[in-house]
Amino acid sequence: MTITQGYDLLTNTLQQRRQKLASLINFPVILWSGRSIPRNYPALTYPFRASSHFLYFAGLPLENAAIRLESGKLELFLDEAPASSTLWHGEMPKRAEIAELMGADAAFPMAELKARATNAATIAVQDSWTQLQQSQILDRPLARPNSPTGIDLELTQAIVSLRLSHDAGSLAELRQAAAVTVEAHKAGMAATRNAQIEAGVRAAMESVIISKNMTYAYPSIVTVHGEVLHSEHYHNSLQTGDLLLADVGAETSTGWAADVTRTWPVSGKFSPTQRAIYDVVLAAHDACIERISPGVEYQDIHLLAARIMAEGLVDLGILRGNVEDLVEMDAHALFFVHGIGHLIGLDVHDMEDLGDLAGYQEGRTRSSRFGLGFLRLNRVLRPGMLVSIEPGFYQVPAILNNSENRAKYKNFVKWDELEKFADVRGIRIEDDILVREGGTEVLTAKLPTKALEIEELVAVSA
Repeated sequence: MTITQGYDLLTNTLQQRRQKLASLINFPVILWSGRSIPRNYPALTYPFRASSHFLYFAGLPLENAAIRLESGKLELFLDEAPASSTLWHGEMPKRAEIAELMGADAAFPMAELKARATNAATIAVQDSWTQLQQSQILDRPLARPNSPTGIDLELTQAIVSLRLSHDAGSLAELRQAAAVTVEAHKAGMAATRNAQIEAGVRAAMESVIISKNMTYAYPSIVTVHGEVLHSEHYHNSLQTGDLLLADVGAETSTGWAADVTRTWPVSGKFSPTQRAIYDVVLAAHDACIERISPGVEYQDIHLLAARIMAEGLVDLGILRGNVEDLVEMDAHALFFVHGIGHLIGLDVHDMEDLGDLAGYQEGRTRSSRFGLGFLRLNRVLRPGMLVSIEPGFYQVPAILNNSENRAKYKNFVKWDELEKFADVRGIRIEDDILVREGGTEVLTAKLPTKALEIEELVAVSA
């Protein structure tokens, strides 16, 4: 595909999205991209990431820009780069050139946005400077993106409806992100035996992503402390007998994400206890993927994982009792506390800036149950959704040593047996699953999950 063809595809995709939005609402919309945030002095900023709602309709990661949408038309508001910036940033494309790439119907400097903002809806962005600008231009206070009201709520609901199912343009990007992520994980496995600390494996994985002109979709988790769900430390040494949990995903230059986790033995060989738990997690992973289909409740998939985890732990002698009863009392959640997965798209947890407005079907609210309260997605699955499936087993000291948990589950957890599995701090297996008519497509299927295949990939570095 030539560059021109690529831009034609982008323009056509964006125009289709705008038309679909116009069929759902009858008022103007203004979406801001946001701006970079200084790290300590103005010229040194944190990496900029445009608002995903802006990206969905604009397609390009512009900074300090806004778009106005009405009746399927798009107006771009963007100031020309000052002449002085050429010294530091090189020649920048002109506003008219950018407008042509995204198929804008008109383009103006930012100063003209105020006059075009009457009765417009929006979604608040994350940075406070832009939020203030939004409020000033719209001449009204803004609610947080997870609690909009009035036309902002109508807009949010319309955008959720559109973004829940991916179109051909987004799927092309998501497949690219998935392919690079698979390559990164294989590189991490191959680098393990020669790495001294977690950072060495992280570097091997992220270098693959960067070499493809992508970035990581979230702070990489590469840790021998798999019981820490979102560990962002990489200083721990890699020792024989450790399991290394790597949750690393690529993000394309236009913001589309992948999210994959694998867990492998540093030595290249699972211990018998590690292999036993790994196979329980894998059984839940495989069964959940097999169950995915349009019309299926995602919460039912989570509960399927819970039952398989509970059954496996009973078979290993860690839990005792009837499987259904154990799940009902959330005994499984002592070890599998989080939900089975989430939406994936322009964010790794897609649209979670909107709180549960995206993840939860209208009329549904979060459960107060220990085993269901962290479920990020509670909807009927429909074609075009991309979801993660990520069961796990974790020995979190704060949970297992909690006196109330010890008392509540004293007759259902064999604590002495659990001690035999001390070399299993955390295991998670995660893939990205596209819901399709009549089945699924695992976008990350080229990265093995079976224990023997994982061991072979790690052994490449031996």
